[in-house]
Amino acid sequence: MPSMRSLLPLMCFVSMGAAAAQAPASPYKDPAAEAKRWKASAARVTILRDKWGIPHVYGKTDADAVFGLMYAQAEDDFRRVERNYINAMGRLAEVEGEAELYRDLRMKLFIDPAELQAQYRQSPAWLKKLMVAFADGLNYYLATHPDVKPALITRFEPWMALSFSEGSIGGDIETIDLKQLEALYAKGARYPLAPPVLLSSAPAERGSDLDKEPGGSNGFAIAPALTKNGRALLLINPHTSFYFRPEVQVQSRQGLNAYGAVTWGQFFVYQGFNDRLGWMHTSGGGDVIDEYMETIVEKDGRFFYQYGAGQRPLKAVDITLPYKAGDGMASKVVKVYYSHHGPIVRARDGKWIAVRLMNEPLKALTQSFIRTKARNYRDFYKSMELRTNSSNNTVYADADGNIAYFHGNFVPRRDPKFDWKHPVDGSDPATEWHGLHTVKETISLFNPKNGWIQNTNNWPYTAAGPYSPKASDYPAYMSMNPENPRGIHAVRVLEDKKDFTIASLLDAAYDTQLPAFEPLLPQLFAAYDALPADDALKAALAPQIAALRGWDMRYALASTPTSLAIYWAQDLAATYGPEAKAKEVLVLDYIQAALTPRQRLEALERASARLTADFGTWQTPWGEINRFQRLTGDIVQPFDDSKPSLPVAFASANWGSLAAYGMTSKQTTKRIYGERGNSFVAAVEFGPRISARSVLAGGQSGDPASPHFADQAEMYARGEMKQVLFYRADVENNLERRYHPGE
Repeated sequence: MPSMRSLLPLMCFVSMGAAAAQAPASPYKDPAAEAKRWKASAARVTILRDKWGIPHVYGKTDADAVFGLMYAQAEDDFRRVERNYINAMGRLAEVEGEAELYRDLRMKLFIDPAELQAQYRQSPAWLKKLMVAFADGLNYYLATHPDVKPALITRFEPWMALSFSEGSIGGDIETIDLKQLEALYAKGARYPLAPPVLLSSAPAERGSDLDKEPGGSNGFAIAPALTKNGRALLLINPHTSFYFRPEVQVQSRQGLNAYGAVTWGQFFVYQGFNDRLGWMHTSGGGDVIDEYMETIVEKDGRFFYQYGAGQRPLKAVDITLPYKAGDGMASKVVKVYYSHHGPIVRARDGKWIAVRLMNEPLKALTQSFIRTKARNYRDFYKSMELRTNSSNNTVYADADGNIAYFHGNFVPRRDPKFDWKHPVDGSDPATEWHGLHTVKETISLFNPKNGWIQNTNNWPYTAAGPYSPKASDYPAYMSMNPENPRGIHAVRVLEDKKDFTIASLLDAAYDTQLPAFEPLLPQLFAAYDALPADDALKAALAPQIAALRGWDMRYALASTPTSLAIYWAQDLAATYGPEAKAKEVLVLDYIQAALTPRQRLEALERASARLTADFGTWQTPWGEINRFQRLTGDIVQPFDDSKPSLPVAFASANWGSLAAYGMTSKQTTKRIYGERGNSFVAAVEFGPRISARSVLAGGQSGDPASPHFADQAEMYARGEMKQVLFYRADVENNLERRYHPGE
């Protein structure tokens, strides 16, 4: 460990290009005092790495535990920790160059360092301590690892924790379309709108891209009446991009003892459990983001917008966007505009569009942390009353035997006569939000009589079988997603089942059925059967149709019909998806309802040809195509057909696979390599003693040289779990390393 004297220059260093507003002075201005504080914190923290490399962090206080957790995260993948804050603060162009300017602008429309600093100063003392510990843990890591070269942030400040306070893979801000934002502001926002701006600012296409793996998650909760041991069970199954969250345990003598998946750079377990209860977030609750069409009037070079019988001035703000240019730095200043609804983000039909969304970082960070310390349903419910979990549903279970579900948490109260799926008239005061719905008013479940709860990013109206919430009881804006094939699948594997155990719950979560094909294949068979005998497709497709007729619509490594069916469905989605989105119809619904028999057959012909071209025959087993590969520690993974990979049986969530697995980047390989889907999986049994199983995609470390870079890969590919080492004695019995931060 380096001497404290050697740490001092590092503590004083500030990253290149950081303006004063972006990198304010630390609340602790004495470097010697800061170094002393770091050393004292490190002495109060013990990190135990188990045989899988998972850090079990033990601290005297919550702040000590946070210090150790951040240090451990930095050890495992500092690059991902730093990247999350570079992105959250709108500074990506400083690393990646001018191409990321408008991604940065999108963040800076909402994230103001000066405002975050003010909120930090207003924070309660207990939360300030945690934010200081967050920064200290990362800064101590950098000070003790001079070989690590940050891309940009060489010093973390406590207030930075507020820039990334919720934990979802794609926050609300990221729903704003970058191309439309750039089209509006690239050459300076003008009004009346110039024709090129009108053209490039067309409404965003709606619908689901079935040619890519969707984001989302699965959460199941099972009541004691349906379990073999009479204890509640919880399935935690986030479907994020791989390596977005590692597995951790963090514990203090102040009641913190959380285990689960933590988003890189955050000091709270995002999806997980403590010794009393567990929580699983699934993306997609209600409509929580609204767009307002603002009618603009220009007067003497200033912009105003119509509101009621009068006009209000638009607020103009100059935002400076530094960016990397060659070996140096440059910057661009963009003048942006705000109505009282929010920032102007695009243009449509001669109007400027303002967006309104939740922006409560202090409350969100508070809620994110305090739920990890909840001891019972009452405590957990109290954390939900902060109402800042804007992008998620929550599936819950506890040691008292309770199971529960919350469909969203932050839900603005609005007039239901308006169509909130589309922009509303910003000049009409009736379109204003009227506060937030209470938690009690939102869609929720508590101990439904059927004994199970499921959510797969689908609607809540099948969440508990016949005891599900009723759509007629709630405003339409509270639930915007439709049912999906995973939801249909989840009900099947849970209903009418008893004696659940961790093992049988995991069996349900990995059930091999692909329900999306159930309505599609009969249509294909009918189209084929109706062909005239002399039609060329009759003979050409006979073997493929025979193979699909004999398929049980379940994925398997050795199955050739699985390959053929998925390639056929991918072709349908790629070919007809744009039409569906233009009509604002879900792609799966569109290809089920709107295609001709000939179109279905021709897609099968194209799919067969593609398989043959890529693999030599359309009769290629699914396991030869669908693979897991982790070659580097890059944030965006490269893939190479010539390098080793593992076969994976489970398939895309698009087709109803509960164990989701799919590719999100543009495919340049012949094989399909997973990038999103099952990323962290855990099944937990609550009771006097926690029992749990889990698996990570790949492994805990982002370093290819680490033994824990891919030590879980084979288990992951087979859908097998490892024992969760929740109790310290179990960790000690499976110990790889014991140390204090800095050692």
